[in-house]
Amino acid sequence: MIQPLEWLGDRLKVLDQTRLPQAEAYLELRSHAEVVAALKRLSIRGAPAIGIATAYGIALGALFLKTDNRDEFLKSFNGICADFAYARPTAVNLFHAIDRMKQAAANKPDVAAIKSALVEAATALERQEEAAMSALSRNGAELLEDGFTVLTHCNTGQLATGVSYGTALGVMKYASEKGKKLQVYADETRPLLQGSRLTAWELQQLKIPFTLITDNMAGHFISRHSIDCVLVGADRIAANGDTANKIGTYTLAVLARDNNIPFYVAAPVSTIDPAIASGDLIPIEQRDPSEVLALNGSPVAPAGARAANPAFDVTPHRYLNAIITERGIIKAPFQRNIHSIFEEGR
Repeated sequence: MIQPLEWLGDRLKVLDQTRLPQAEAYLELRSHAEVVAALKRLSIRGAPAIGIATAYGIALGALFLKTDNRDEFLKSFNGICADFAYARPTAVNLFHAIDRMKQAAANKPDVAAIKSALVEAATALERQEEAAMSALSRNGAELLEDGFTVLTHCNTGQLATGVSYGTALGVMKYASEKGKKLQVYADETRPLLQGSRLTAWELQQLKIPFTLITDNMAGHFISRHSIDCVLVGADRIAANGDTANKIGTYTLAVLARDNNIPFYVAAPVSTIDPAIASGDLIPIEQRDPSEVLALNGSPVAPAGARAANPAFDVTPHRYLNAIITERGIIKAPFQRNIHSIFEEGR
């Protein structure tokens, strides 16, 4: 069984996703700075997993603060939270986790009580995501018919959530467990190859048949009616349903619409950001151009070449057939139905 994240009381053990599939190597992160660094270099990635790691990372940093003075402690604690806020700007789960940890620290009488509350809050968040991903996967499996061929992009399995089920890949896992025979096309997902390195590895673990393709092959297979639906995850969903996901997702959505293929987004409610009105307002992380100019450290462009490297793009809600969540499947009109989902959860 894959266990991407494990809290060990005084450190966070993580499966280093940058080493897969060549090696299943684990890191034991012993400070909040080490967790922040792991997030930045993508040893930990995927919106729900980022949220869980952030919560544990904040708790870890707080546990090692030496002062017993409450005001001094809170000043340093807020600095720890700020360090995480700069780690990955697009995934809203990170900011939800920071808010949750700040709420856990509020109104506690002393430092010992705050430290205890922070560990409890991080553990509760992990349990919550565990339940959410299981329910989401069960709900989404209803959309996959026996014999379906699914195209997916980037990585959306346990590696991306840190718990027993993923988002898009969790839907496929649940459907497979219930006896549905699926075929999967997995985009390699340039520039960091999360599809070929991570999704292919997880599909092998799950024994779900798959075919790996380059990103620019998707249109070929879609146009030849080889794909029954496109199923992806999300890093942030705006109040109107506009969805930020790994760069290249928007292209698949346009292709799916033009070829009358359903395009589904699987994401927990924690990935929806009701404070963001539309996708135009979602911050897009810009990563180091060297990731485009080289592959596994080997240059693939001439010296002096310039490159752009946005990590995500935004798919307008008009291209979505449904958003799969743990509270149900959301369909158009997305703004109204997303609002209803949040009202039901209050």
